Amino acid sequence: VKRLTVSPGESLSLQMHHHRAEHWIVVSGTARVTCDERTFLLAENQSTYIPVGATHRLENPGKVPLEIIEVQSGGYLGEDDIVRFEDVYNRTPGEGC
Repeated sequence: VKRLTVSPGESLSLQMHHHRAEHWIVVSGTARVTCDERTFLLAENQSTYIPVGATHRLENPGKVPLEIIEVQSGGYLGEDDIVRFEDVYNRTPGEGC
């Protein structure tokens, strides 16, 4: 379980995982979620499920910090299970979200 904060106008990398799924719950703010071909908004107290193998991204389109709880599940939860497709921070696999 992780608590993530995304600053206004920022986003996490477009990524996928071979071994884990994620469930995201919005604590505060507004989330723009990309999950495979779908992009949608989530508000406070809403949630979504990211299945194993889904290409996904979390963005904050709002003006206040986005706070989410991420619950990971699967046979392997290591950070080296991240495959990044796009990353504005130029991180390598295994370097955080």
